[in-house]
Amino acid sequence: MTMKYETTINGTRRSVEFTPPTNEASQVTFTVDGRLVEADAILISRGAYSILIGGRSLEVTAEETSNGLLLRANGREFQVEIFDPRSWRRGRGAGIELEGRQQLVAPIPGKIVRVLVAAGQQVSAGQGLLVIEAMKMQNEIRSPKSGTVEKLAREGQTVNPGEVLAFVT
Repeated sequence: MTMKYETTINGTRRSVEFTPPTNEASQVTFTVDGRLVEADAILISRGAYSILIGGRSLEVTAEETSNGLLLRANGREFQVEIFDPRSWRRGRGAGIELEGRQQLVAPIPGKIVRVLVAAGQQVSAGQGLLVIEAMKMQNEIRSPKSGTVEKLAREGQTVNPGEVLAFVT
């Protein structure tokens, strides 16, 4: 499975595709800005790797920082920021609020087991509005913006995917 990332390495934007090793193999494949790089990589200890690229051996350490990774190899440091397109959906856009009247719809079929706010109540972006239970799992539905809750589904109501649960203005 190939994973694609946009990265910044010491301030230079790079497009990276990464194919991790399969099973017990240590062979990894990178494509950096269209250039293929094959390597053997073995995890030595937490954050330390032994890498063989084109017959050249490197010991690389990786340390998480507040804005990415700090990689050290052969006395050099590389500050790496990784922009995973999937991470935007998971919350990178948390500081961005939608504008206008927003309609919240049921993402899955289920039953509303808890209503956390009342119609007419002021809410903030990301605040929980209600909880839907489906297949014994509870999913909190959050407000996409700060505003006032208009319409709101009721506790105990069964909902289908796409059914309107609330409006936030």
